[in-house]
Amino acid sequence: MESPTPPAPARPRARGIYLLPNLFTTGGLFAGFYAIIAAAQGQFADACTAVFIAAVLDGLDGRVARLTNTQSEFGTQYDSLADLVSFGLAPALLMYHWALGALRLDGATPGKLGWIAAFLYAACAALRLARFNAQVGQVDKRWFIGLASPAAAGLVASFIWTCVAFGFTGEELRYPALAVTVTAALLMVSRTRYFSFKGGGPRNDRVPFLAIIVVVAALVAIAIDPPTVLLAITGLYALSGPGYWAWRRLRRPGGAMA
Repeated sequence: MESPTPPAPARPRARGIYLLPNLFTTGGLFAGFYAIIAAAQGQFADACTAVFIAAVLDGLDGRVARLTNTQSEFGTQYDSLADLVSFGLAPALLMYHWALGALRLDGATPGKLGWIAAFLYAACAALRLARFNAQVGQVDKRWFIGLASPAAAGLVASFIWTCVAFGFTGEELRYPALAVTVTAALLMVSRTRYFSFKGGGPRNDRVPFLAIIVVVAALVAIAIDPPTVLLAITGLYALSGPGYWAWRRLRRPGGAMA
């Protein structure tokens, strides 16, 4: 009696497929690096555009990795390092070259505040990314704890882009720019909850038809006036966290804010 033929071993997944999500991550890293170079050369609109391109690529790399089943620890760590450049260093240096560096015109102490605020933003972005990596699998995926670094970078970049589009200079708006930078930095490391739009499982991958209409309308509006619409979107999202916190406090018995 012939022995049964052993099943053929499963063909290993081609190693080259892991290159695909990492290519998106590399593209985001390149966009963040270009934003730094453009900001140093005074090309602020181009630098802001590069930050948003990095945000789009950052959203795609994880989704591509999940769709192709190519998640890896290497990809996770590489993505975090790229995010630190694109959403930590790039927005901080962009804001410094555009406005915060002009604080030195008001004296030595305000001049120090400029680079300290830029460093605070970069440091808070690093802390935000480190906390996110440490809490993966421990928190509700429907929520971010603290403002996500791409959203904070979008707020900073859209603020600069809108001001440039309306003809304002960073020197004129150096103190509002200081306030935006510090606020975005502190929101990143806060305990405020932000809706992540990720859902809680496969069933939540389906979205209502109305949501698709809203997304299409937002894309059309962005195409018509990118800086202003992006500033409105990122600004409202940044405010949604404190707004949700206040709403939850008011819902407590007696409406106490304590």
